[in-house]
Amino acid sequence: MYKIIMLPKIEKYSSRKEWEDACWNKILESNELKELLKLFTTSHERHDLITRIAAFDGITSGKSYRKIGEELWLSSQTISGIKKAMNENGYKSYLERSKKERKKKVYSSDRASSTKPRPKGRAHKTKYGTIYSEYF
Repeated sequence: MYKIIMLPKIEKYSSRKEWEDACWNKILESNELKELLKLFTTSHERHDLITRIAAFDGITSGKSYRKIGEELWLSSQTISGIKKAMNENGYKSYLERSKKERKKKVYSSDRASSTKPRPKGRAHKTKYGTIYSEYF
């Protein structure tokens, strides 16, 4: 049977992040880590973890992104994320990075507030440019 690890109580911490870090450290200190990982991770999660660690090894040994990608079947975007994790001391998925780091698209303002009036009529493209006519 499995030995239960006593995790710290959440009430002792000012934030959920602090509590998660304390729990993670407690789990890493335990001798039953191998069994816990086997019990609580799916085969897909174990696969992801192994490929990330292998990519980390490839990056530190000086392999190119292309070589690492061919060996591990990873995209250059994933390898780049792993390299960023090395530099920033934490892995963030593309989805997580997109929420904070990517610039939001800026859409033009609505037509009513634009400074240039819209031409009347139907637009027709010609070799001389676009013309607007009510009779075409």
